Amino acid sequence: MSRARFRFYAELNDFLPPERRFLEFTHEFRGGPSVKDVIESLGVPHTEVDLVLADGESVDFAWILRDGARVSVYPVFESIDVAPLARVRPAPLREVRFVLDVHLGRLARYLRMLGFDARWRNDAGDEEIARAAATEHRIVLTRDAGLLKRRIVTHGYLVREADPRRQLAEVVRRLDLVRGIAPFRRCLCCNALLEDVRKEDVLDHLPPRVRERHERFRRCPSCGRVYWAGTHHRRMEQVIEELLASERPAGG
Repeated sequence: MSRARFRFYAELNDFLPPERRFLEFTHEFRGGPSVKDVIESLGVPHTEVDLVLADGESVDFAWILRDGARVSVYPVFESIDVAPLARVRPAPLREVRFVLDVHLGRLARYLRMLGFDARWRNDAGDEEIARAAATEHRIVLTRDAGLLKRRIVTHGYLVREADPRRQLAEVVRRLDLVRGIAPFRRCLCCNALLEDVRKEDVLDHLPPRVRERHERFRRCPSCGRVYWAGTHHRRMEQVIEELLASERPAGG
């Protein structure tokens, strides 16, 4: 039986049992597994890992674990320059698009509210989600770490928070989405981009009080829903303002 020493850093410890968090521990193994396979067998999805050091040297996921090795595993660095090292995460996607698991429907609506392409269905299985991530170049957002361990998933994030509003703040902060926010341009129900529409073209779909008070409307070309700046719109504006305020630097 061979042995290696592992230590995981920062939020990667969320995936470990309490007795292994923030400590170096011994892992026993047989044969010559890749470091990626061992990391995931310990509970950490590969999509959460940015850098692996083996005996102080940067290695990729294909590196074969050897007896006596000391392995350090790091998440995404936000303030430390690791450019000279071989990061194991794929390059960021050119366009930020998401696919969410069945438990994150409210989060999907919030992301659409901010203008992000967020694919979600309440009956989508893990295989469908993983396939969409691979073929449509989407980032998987999930509460299931097992989904992120699928080989074809290259970009993903395990959502820690349970409350949808807190989930939104967590994802925006963790994935640095503030600069990409373009609110109220997507249908909250089906994700399609909204189109400006003349009032006279949607009169039959408007309640009487809306006809009297509003002049500007947008319509979803997919499901036909009509949007205007009513009470619900103002509540969403408040959500966005609170989110942005929480992301501003102190004193900014």
